Amino acid sequence: MPKKLIAVVGPTASGKTTTAIDIALKHNTEIISFDSRQFYQELNIGVARPEEVELSSLPHHFIATHSIHESISAGQFSAIAWPIIQQLLENQDTIVAVGGSGLFLKVLLDGIDPLPQDETVRAHFTSLHTEKGIEHLQDLLEVKDPEYFRQVDIYNPHRVIRALEVIELSGKKFSELRTHNKQQLPFTVEYHYIQPDKTILHQRIDERVEKMMDMGLWEEAERLYPLRQLQPLNTVGYKELFECMEGLHTLSEAIEWIKTHSKQYAKRQVTWFNKEVNR
Repeated sequence: MPKKLIAVVGPTASGKTTTAIDIALKHNTEIISFDSRQFYQELNIGVARPEEVELSSLPHHFIATHSIHESISAGQFSAIAWPIIQQLLENQDTIVAVGGSGLFLKVLLDGIDPLPQDETVRAHFTSLHTEKGIEHLQDLLEVKDPEYFRQVDIYNPHRVIRALEVIELSGKKFSELRTHNKQQLPFTVEYHYIQPDKTILHQRIDERVEKMMDMGLWEEAERLYPLRQLQPLNTVGYKELFECMEGLHTLSEAIEWIKTHSKQYAKRQVTWFNKEVNR
């Protein structure tokens, strides 16, 4: 029987976890998570990690498997995920993959071209980030590569700096350098794309943020505050609360910023998956 990978994709708060579990149980198989924030053991409420009852329903891979002290790139994820996928394929006809990090899934399925890198150029953009803030880098990226700007998590300085580094070194847009020569896969790929109505999605995001606060997101962020400079913590849900702790926002303002930034992130996810699923 032909092997198949079912990729459950969609924006944040669209219901991917429940859908993926239902599909995996139907096929009596296991789940590969490609959520770039749920890898980390120290992050729970703020990344909407599946609940214990969900995790215990069937095997999940790459949930709370790494520490925030060892940031995982898309290329690193692909390298460690493939041996597990190959092992699963020995006994399974179908595998389910789920997540909202489109770049991680793309690199997993397509492979990645070697991109130029230079520590001096990277240090230049890192200094700009320190001196002028992430907004300045966002403006640069929007001018140099508007397509990638619409897709990337623009609040993640690591990814923005990396894109600017590649653009500076290659003279080409980062979005143009992603490989079109897919690697040969030992399975077919079937997408299960969840795209709720925008109004419904925004309501779900608002409700999820309120639920996270009720579950103790503030206390989780307080524990992580001493580590706030680590790259995995420079993300929606934590950075707004860190800024609140530093007196830059009131708590109610921080909560509203989390909602706003989550909706902006969801919009970029929809843009990404609309392109990838329909290519």
